[in-house]
Amino acid sequence: MDSPAKVVIKDGKITATVVWSSPNYDYMLVDGTKYLNENKGGNSTFTIPVSGFDCDIAVVGDTVAMSTPHEIEYTLNFKLVK
Repeated sequence: MDSPAKVVIKDGKITATVVWSSPNYDYMLVDGTKYLNENKGGNSTFTIPVSGFDCDIAVVGDTVAMSTPHEIEYTLNFKLVK
């Protein structure tokens, strides 16, 4: 995953653009909501909501790299650097 991620704060909401180091993720699940890959020609890219900084966020990424698609659980943490 690219680091640092692009983080945007707009109208009181935080989003992050997550770019995987693989083109094989077709969706992510965040708080039960499915987000589809935004980049069909390169590494999988998703814009997801961020609940806050310096806290763990549980997400699921679905990869199609193996013989059958499967979901993998990840924990993301976004740090606010001043």
